[in-house]
Amino acid sequence: MSKREAFVEAACKENVDDFLDLIQLHKNKMDPFDAEEVMQEMSRDQREALWGKLASLLRHFLLEAPPERWEEATDADVDVKRAKAVVAGVTLVANVSLKVLQDGDTYNGLLQIIQQLHNVLLLLPVTETHVLLHIRALCETWWKKNLRQRDKFGHAAFVIALKKSFLLPKPSPELQRLWNLHQVLLNVDYASEAGEQLGKELLQCFLRPPFICNDDGKRLMVFLFSWHVDFIPLIHGTIKNQLQFFNTTVVSHITEVYFRAWKKASGSFLETIESECIQDLMKCAILIHRSSPIRNKVQQIVFFFHKNKAYTPVVKMLSALYKPILWKNLNVPNFEVRANATVLFTDAFPILDPNQEIELALQKQLDMVMALLFDKHPCVRCNAILGMCKILARCWDLLPAVVIVDFLKKFEELAGDCSSDEVRCAVFTYLCMVLDNVLSHPMLEKMMPRFKNSLHDISEKVRVAFVDLLLKFKAVRAGKFWDVCSLDHLVVRLASDKPHVSKRLAALLFDSYFPAEASERDLCGRCISLIQMNPMAARKFYQYAHLHTAPANIVKLMMAIRRILNKCIPRNDDDSELTDSNKENSMPLGENPLGLEKDAIGSLMEVVVILWNTINRTLHHNEETQKQVYNQFAAVMPKYFSAFTDEQCQVALIQMASFMPASMVPTFSYGLLSRLRKMDADAQPSAYGQLLDCMCSWGKTAGVIELISDWLSEALPKTRGERSKRKVTIQVTMEAKPQLALGYLDYLLLHRSTRDKVLALSQGPLKQLHTQLGKWKSLLYSHLSSSTHGLPGADLGLKVFTFHARLSVHLQHNLSDGREYLGCLEDTATWVGEKVLPFLPDSNQGDGDDEAERSRALAAEITKSFLSVCTDTLICLADDNFKYHILHLCSLVVLSEKGYLCIPALLRVLKELTESCQLTEKGQDVATKCLVAVANIFQSVIELLARLFKKEPEEGKLLCQSTLSVLADFLQVAQACNLSGIFDTLFAIVVVETRYALQKMTHPEQVVTPETTEDLPPLSGILLSVILKSPRVAKAFSAELLSSLDSDTLSTLTELAAVVQILAVLCHAGQSNACLKRAGVTVQRQMGTHADADGDVQRALYQCSVTTLNELLTHWADK
Repeated sequence: MSKREAFVEAACKENVDDFLDLIQLHKNKMDPFDAEEVMQEMSRDQREALWGKLASLLRHFLLEAPPERWEEATDADVDVKRAKAVVAGVTLVANVSLKVLQDGDTYNGLLQIIQQLHNVLLLLPVTETHVLLHIRALCETWWKKNLRQRDKFGHAAFVIALKKSFLLPKPSPELQRLWNLHQVLLNVDYASEAGEQLGKELLQCFLRPPFICNDDGKRLMVFLFSWHVDFIPLIHGTIKNQLQFFNTTVVSHITEVYFRAWKKASGSFLETIESECIQDLMKCAILIHRSSPIRNKVQQIVFFFHKNKAYTPVVKMLSALYKPILWKNLNVPNFEVRANATVLFTDAFPILDPNQEIELALQKQLDMVMALLFDKHPCVRCNAILGMCKILARCWDLLPAVVIVDFLKKFEELAGDCSSDEVRCAVFTYLCMVLDNVLSHPMLEKMMPRFKNSLHDISEKVRVAFVDLLLKFKAVRAGKFWDVCSLDHLVVRLASDKPHVSKRLAALLFDSYFPAEASERDLCGRCISLIQMNPMAARKFYQYAHLHTAPANIVKLMMAIRRILNKCIPRNDDDSELTDSNKENSMPLGENPLGLEKDAIGSLMEVVVILWNTINRTLHHNEETQKQVYNQFAAVMPKYFSAFTDEQCQVALIQMASFMPASMVPTFSYGLLSRLRKMDADAQPSAYGQLLDCMCSWGKTAGVIELISDWLSEALPKTRGERSKRKVTIQVTMEAKPQLALGYLDYLLLHRSTRDKVLALSQGPLKQLHTQLGKWKSLLYSHLSSSTHGLPGADLGLKVFTFHARLSVHLQHNLSDGREYLGCLEDTATWVGEKVLPFLPDSNQGDGDDEAERSRALAAEITKSFLSVCTDTLICLADDNFKYHILHLCSLVVLSEKGYLCIPALLRVLKELTESCQLTEKGQDVATKCLVAVANIFQSVIELLARLFKKEPEEGKLLCQSTLSVLADFLQVAQACNLSGIFDTLFAIVVVETRYALQKMTHPEQVVTPETTEDLPPLSGILLSVILKSPRVAKAFSAELLSSLDSDTLSTLTELAAVVQILAVLCHAGQSNACLKRAGVTVQRQMGTHADADGDVQRALYQCSVTTLNELLTHWADK
């Protein structure tokens, strides 16, 4: 039996195993059986018989194991496994059959097969991807061959490709397949149910950047604009809704889709695209809010049409679409609409109608731009300047010279617009665009000097824009910028201005003072010239020099300055190392050939330091150059130190020495610690800061720490036992300088570079220093508890105490894995609570005792200092046990009668506690307890303030003035974290104090409605003034006010009248929200129960409250 006959014979249910075996042989590349070759050899009758038998075979197995069962079937289900194999095999044969199908073949059997497979396609589970794709390929091939019922099968292939493309991160192959099948859509009825479903799926193409950015995807989307007229608005709406999520690149592709769709459209499709899409985008670009996230993206789409005005139909289209919307919006009252319309108008300029006279229309539009340049709102003026500069840059050669001169004169006026720095800035920012047109250079070159005073504009951004214009002018024209602004003015501004300006001025002047091809002599001459003009300008100039030249040129200048400095040293017999090896450049030593004064020499040294600092990191990567620099300067450093003794030179030399290894400057480095030891006790950081930097850069930080520890140890009075344990050492007797030791420590911890060096030490020296600092607590306690004649001052002890806490924080944060130093802070908190706070008695104890008053003040300072350190600790160290200790200490402070002295520090701690608890991701129960404790302590703080105001009103006002900013910060954090118990405390104290003031009134004339916080009782007024600083805090307070009223806790006439007075103050402060309106209505309703109040004052209070409420409700209703 031949292969043809065997293949036909196997295509039946009785021989299904043989059929499946043949399919496997076909798939096996090593086997000679090839189904395609066999079918090519078959006669037409054999092929038709094979297709008929395969159709029956497929029908049988699909009835036996329908696709609905496939997903739930197990591996043991033989029927399902065989049905899958049969479907796959028949699909394979069908695909092969289409390849060998010849004209004139009767393919009824093959049509039955594909119909059954099409039905299977709709029911296949997602797990059968392999079979699905083969059936999809069969349907696609059937459609391409234009066989019977092609539309149905082409539709199926299109839908499958569309769905698959949604699932792939890179759908390029599927998008190509979709584009090849796009004509399938022409035969899909858009109004049918299938068309509606397909339309929904097609709209998803416009949501996916992989589609939008793909060429085939864009072709398909352009085609979809021509599918059906009613589908165009749906596409446009989908794109508009998705614009905010697209980046600029995707929007550019969307823009191309719109343009190509419009370009290919005609008839009703063209009208719909223009009216529903393009003109809608124009309207949106005009009416959209400036802060909208899609504003720039909508403008980007519209601008694309403007850029394609070379295509003649675009000009006609823009004129027709802009005519009903643009011109009227250039004159509307809303400045944002005018500003947006100005942007579109100037970008599209000129907007010409082919049916109108061009010159007349052009003149009218130029007049409109001129009017917009002097619009009453600066935003419109800025956009008009931008637009006019675009027009000049684009159409300079097309505009009459008279018109150009007129506009440039207007720019000159706008550059002096004193009402808006934005407008002045816009003039210089956008004139850079005009300079891009070469034809503008002669006229702008004459105009530029008129702007010279803008170099000294009071606005930094205007100065930045002006210098940028000078840089542009210098770059495109190689213009003489010094003819615009004199060098004297440029140098003065370089010296005095902020980095944003001075950095640009350095770039502007760079070629003048640091030309790349100049000789060393010329470089030095220019450097000295700049120093003599303005030393500060020289320092700033060379600070930015590395941004514009290579490190090799920086080194070249440093070496040249070194030679100049060498020649300024008085000559001795042994000066061979100072002699320049370059005979051509050498000059006699000690003659100071340039006649430099001491200030100029010092400035030259500062320039070397600045240059060295800018390339120091680069030198670390170039050992050869670094070694050269080290050797050259190390050879002359001793001479420099002895010859240049004024302060300016010495400071620069010390900085230079810090850049080199200590071994390169032995004379200076070996005596540095001794210098620090011999420093005056009252020396300032400027005297020792650089020395400490040197010590740290040379790895000698441990010596400084040891010196600090020794001084603190020697200054602290020793007990008898400690004196007997002192070690015998041989050293020069020096006076202990604890104040200077703290200055050194403060400098080391304050600056990051030195702090990193300190914390990089082993724990031995640091632990010893920490221990020495901790011992000073006993001195502080001595000052608190008794007379301390002969002991170091309390101020010194307080500083040491603060540094002990600060160092504990640094060591815990950087070095400790456990809680060693955190435990030390907790012990200190306990010490403050047990030993210090008892010295904060109430004001009745020891009023006449100066010693007791001094102890009380010291105790307050100790507490405030420690709480301040705790605030920093809570920022960087989140530890629940530490929070507990701090909360306990805070509660002890507020229980003390004089605890109000520490209220600002307390509030800072409460603020940080609240924030740290809010950020806690785990241990919510602990965080909740902490927040409850914070609310309770805050309540105690407010009660403490109330008692202080009652006893000492003036002292209370002074304290509150120092607390305002801290309280405002705490309330903002409390509101953001939704901390309960805060605003009800504030509302309660304000109501109570206001009610108390009302109860004290004895005459009806005293009943007056307050207008400002100053009209309220003192504490209430201060608290409300703080609340009103933040809209969110004020809203939270209003919500608490309403909540209290709804709970019926306020019922008496004086309580309700107090609420009315609070509402009146809030209203006069501009507050108006739903809570206040509802609160007013609630109070008005409750006031009705007091209409028959007894007594003149009560009746006056009632009448005044009712009248005020009516006015408030009317005012809020109008809003």
